[in-house]
Amino acid sequence: MPDQIPFVDYLVLGDQPHLVANECTTCGARFFDRRNACASCFATEFKKVDVPTEGEVRAFTIVSMAAPGIPVPFVSATIDCQGTSVRANIINCDPTPEAVTLGMKVRLATYVLGDKGGVDAIGFGFEPVS
Repeated sequence: MPDQIPFVDYLVLGDQPHLVANECTTCGARFFDRRNACASCFATEFKKVDVPTEGEVRAFTIVSMAAPGIPVPFVSATIDCQGTSVRANIINCDPTPEAVTLGMKVRLATYVLGDKGGVDAIGFGFEPVS
């Protein structure tokens, strides 16, 4: 198996891939990117927390136009993972309004974005729970 590297810092690979958020120790707000201060309460202390790997679609759009080289259509969504909001694509699903619905149960899934020199770049999305 080739070496793998996560496409984003907050994706943890391994036997049980998951996302890790920075949680404000004062108010509990969660962020995936690095923060110097909380956008909710302006506190400056954070701790790393694992994000649940299952959630529900809260909003979505079917993207039909994208930058050159990006295959369309695809589904871009906001997923509620037990209180943590995650923006991701819905994968392994037809990009149609009949296949994707609000409230649909989904789970984290990883896939190879590309490879270079025997190293796979691994991305994530969410797929329907069957």
